[in-house]
Amino acid sequence: MKEKIVVALGGNAILTDDPTAEGQIRVLRETSKELVKLIEAGYEIIITHGNGPQVGNLLLQQDASDSPENPAMPLDTAVAMTQGSIGYWLENALKEELSKAGVVKRVATILTQVEVSPDDPAFQNPTKPIGPFLSQAEAEKREAETGDKYAEDAGRGYRKVVPSPKPVSIVEARTISLVAGDDTIAIAAGGGGIPVVKEEGYYRGVDAVIDKDFAAAKLAELTQADYLVILTGVDNVYINFNKPNQEKLETVTVDKMKQYIAEEQFAAGSMLPKIEAALEFLESKKDGKAYITSLENVDSIVHGGSATVIVN
Repeated sequence: MKEKIVVALGGNAILTDDPTAEGQIRVLRETSKELVKLIEAGYEIIITHGNGPQVGNLLLQQDASDSPENPAMPLDTAVAMTQGSIGYWLENALKEELSKAGVVKRVATILTQVEVSPDDPAFQNPTKPIGPFLSQAEAEKREAETGDKYAEDAGRGYRKVVPSPKPVSIVEARTISLVAGDDTIAIAAGGGGIPVVKEEGYYRGVDAVIDKDFAAAKLAELTQADYLVILTGVDNVYINFNKPNQEKLETVTVDKMKQYIAEEQFAAGSMLPKIEAALEFLESKKDGKAYITSLENVDSIVHGGSATVIVN
């Protein structure tokens, strides 16, 4: 039986300095060349990805054209729209690179809803900035009109802030498993998934953003993956980062990672959530492995090179 990997693509795997469709397709072609290495090695692959820049740009477009005749779409719908566009680009890029490599595989993008709890404390404390920058006066005006929350973001102005609740389930998990088990590469849970809550047996979209690494961990758990691979901008995780005693982490245990977290070794806005997501996956898969490395270092997974590998 083939080993199964859930691969979480970071933002640099989709978008660099050219936000056009053509620019993002070019990046995804290069990304696909690296992913094909895992497929050629015989792994069953499920791919998930971020959508931060894409959904941000879409919200800017929605805001600029908002009118009674052409109303802006809500955030959950914007996430669905970017799931579709990125999935479309990635699916075709993968098919192209698979064909070049002589690998016969199907690729399918699955629109994915991720269930969150309406009681998640994040709903009482929205912190995730989205959408356009506004002046303080405009932000206060919108707060009064809509009840939305706005906060200053890095001294550049005020932005709407939304909750970032933890995923509790994935609505299409069973479908994703079936697709991935049928000699097909599945692309799923893009952008952390479309955030939904369950009410009286039905799902309703909510104004929230789910962290894509936590969604990837939940996806890996529910599809019974053997490995979770979180791709980011560096080959390895470090402790004492940018200090004279900086140390590269290679194979490291869950307990050791928890110790490093307690020592506040990892930045809350960047590496920490990736590590926390990896630990969540390993809670559900005691004999699993979680890799944190760069896209360019994918060979390390296939050939045993240097990467950060977390194990129980």
